[in-house]
Amino acid sequence: MEPDEIDRRILRVLQKQGRMSNAELSEQVNLSPSACHRRVQRLEAEGFIRGYVALLDARRMNMPTTVFVEITLSAQADEVLEAFEKAVALVPDVLECHLMAGNADYILKVVAEDTEDFARIHRQYLTRLPGVAQMQSSFALRTVFKTTALPV
Repeated sequence: MEPDEIDRRILRVLQKQGRMSNAELSEQVNLSPSACHRRVQRLEAEGFIRGYVALLDARRMNMPTTVFVEITLSAQADEVLEAFEKAVALVPDVLECHLMAGNADYILKVVAEDTEDFARIHRQYLTRLPGVAQMQSSFALRTVFKTTALPV
């Protein structure tokens, strides 16, 4: 079932502040608390809401360095892709891994304390990933903006 406009209002509010009470949420979306609670439960059950998280400040956690790593594999066979994806999912410093169309096969978003820490991650994990033919790393100088909210 597709979300209606009330569902979309609920989703917009929860994306910005997922920890608010049902009473606060129902007030913000102009719905009774019981109807709001039922809708949130339905949105969770239908998979529109996958879960709730705390977003940590990377600087406060001493991981202010973001590196985007483009990876080209030696082959495109399913077993090569599967082996790579299974292994990269185990690297604790990789926040995201995307299969790409274009020059690189994958792009990774990696966090590190600094360039020395990234060198450790590179040596300890990235160079050991299966099927990798080429890697190119780009350091983010500054995050202009960042959001986890989808446009709903």
